[in-house]
Amino acid sequence: MTTATPTPQSQKRSAEPVITLKGVSWQTFKTLLAEIGEDRACRMAYDQGVLEIRMPLEEYEEPKRLLEDFVTAIVDELGIELRSLGSLSLKREDLTRFIEPDSCFYIQNESRVRGRRINLEIDPPPDLAIESDYTSSSVDKQSIYAALGVPELWRYTRQTLQVYQLVEGEYEQREQSMTFPFLPVTEIPGFIEQSNTQGQRTAARLFRQRIRELLQNQ
Repeated sequence: MTTATPTPQSQKRSAEPVITLKGVSWQTFKTLLAEIGEDRACRMAYDQGVLEIRMPLEEYEEPKRLLEDFVTAIVDELGIELRSLGSLSLKREDLTRFIEPDSCFYIQNESRVRGRRINLEIDPPPDLAIESDYTSSSVDKQSIYAALGVPELWRYTRQTLQVYQLVEGEYEQREQSMTFPFLPVTEIPGFIEQSNTQGQRTAARLFRQRIRELLQNQ
């Protein structure tokens, strides 16, 4: 039987509208996805019978878009390729798990999936996924990403960027990014906050300038 339960919400910040359904079969979930299609505002996560549907708010979307700009700036300054796939649906039917990150990227494995329609049963998972949230989740998103084999996960929450690396099937929080070891992770929230007073493009330009300085000093 499918039941809905409320999700705890932050008292200090606006909470994303979230619906959690339990006891949802994989077949029912697939039918729901087919019915509502890909052109939708909500994002979903499914973990072995538990379905979470959330509607992202503006305050979560802005940091996500800036982080996308920052990742793009880094690869441009490094002179390497990137495949940015936004909220790509990441699913493995054999694992009965599904998640839509706020953003995801192929970097190390970009050449392996260039121009392909991603199928995680034969293709590698994204090298980096991003979650921008303040709301508690009824679904253990980290366990879904870990099961799918995503090597690195960034979580921006409460003006802090947390970096996780997949080690032997579980995530461990790290001070440095595995993908970009030279990146000063603790500085990134400051650039996001600067966008609130100086504008998004100014923050992106200042971040790019900082990356150039770091690379020149290596």
